[in-house]
Amino acid sequence: MSDERDDAVHARPTGLDDATIEALGELSKALETVHRVRGHLYSAHQLVGGADLTLDRVVRLLRQAGHDAVADKVEYELLGRNILPGRWTFQMVEEFDDGYYAAFQEIEREARKSLAGGRRHIYEAEMKQRRRTHGMPGHEATPQE
Repeated sequence: MSDERDDAVHARPTGLDDATIEALGELSKALETVHRVRGHLYSAHQLVGGADLTLDRVVRLLRQAGHDAVADKVEYELLGRNILPGRWTFQMVEEFDDGYYAAFQEIEREARKSLAGGRRHIYEAEMKQRRRTHGMPGHEATPQE
C-alpha cells in the first residue's frame, strides 16, 4: 500500500489495525464538522450583531416618517434583545468554544496521541496513496517528490 515516497508524517504506525485507522478518520471527520459548526456560529454572531446595529437606522427612519409607536416597539422590544435567555451571541459563542468545542478537540487529540502517536489524517493519507496515479504529474505523494 505504501512506498518510499509516502508522506512519513502521516504513515500508519506499525501494528495499527484498519478499524482503529477508520475510527480515527471518522473522529477527525466529526471534528472537522464541528469546526464548520463553529464557523457558522461566528457567522450567526456577526449577522445578528449587524442586524441589531441596523435597527438603529430603522428606528430613526420610522421616527422621521412619524411612526413613533412602531419605532418604540422596535427600539424597546427588539433592539439589544437576547437571542437566548440571558445571552447575546457572543455569550453563546464563548460557551460553545469553552465547552463542547474545547472538549471535542481535546478528546480527538488524546485519541490520536494514545492510538496513533499523535499522527493526523492517516486514513486520508492512505486513501491518497490508493487513489493517486503514481509517477504522474499532479499526483505526487508530497511536495518534495
